[in-house]
Amino acid sequence: MDLFSLTWAALRAAVAGLADEDFGRPSGCRGWLVRDLACHLVIDAQDVLITLATPSGAEPTRDAATYWETGGDPAAEDPLDALTVRLAAAYGEPWLLKFHLDDVGSAAGRAGALADPSARVGTRGQVLTAADYLSAYVLEWTLHHLDLVAHLPRAPRPPAAGLAGARALLERVAGAPFPPSFSDEDALLVGTGRRTPTAAEEAALGQPGELGARVPLLLG
Repeated sequence: MDLFSLTWAALRAAVAGLADEDFGRPSGCRGWLVRDLACHLVIDAQDVLITLATPSGAEPTRDAATYWETGGDPAAEDPLDALTVRLAAAYGEPWLLKFHLDDVGSAAGRAGALADPSARVGTRGQVLTAADYLSAYVLEWTLHHLDLVAHLPRAPRPPAAGLAGARALLERVAGAPFPPSFSDEDALLVGTGRRTPTAAEEAALGQPGELGARVPLLLG
């Protein structure tokens, strides 16, 4: 729960500190500019608010790790991705996008901090505890923070605790730990296909539980 608040606050602060021209630069998300990623974060914040306001009396069907589905087609077109790009362009001025993210994002942050960890919530046809749902978003926020700064070397990077927490969750999704030689950031970037592994990294991935056969993990 604390990592949710930490990583989300850090990501929102990083967006708030961007110069207008930064919104037109590429992000680490394939085909998306920084402005498209920022618009996606607005949609993510809305999803958090909707989910935390959707209680369920059923038993949990997923946890923070099984919330993520893997094995998608990297070449597949997602209609929501195309909509996000159009919505981002519709904002026109970067300050409008910043304002909306701060407004909705702050509300999502407060809702997460106030949530009962043991409460059950429904999302995407599944049921999770609020703690597991918000823990899943630690991985989401941290990966998107890395996407945000991929081509912005002066922007603040994700907090160390968030990187470590996101790595731990990605290892649960993968079913095996990443080699100790991988930094947390490298594990996240290589593990999700955001960066091609070096020859040494490929060799290391083949050892612990044959993790190399399972990465990159395409999360959805």
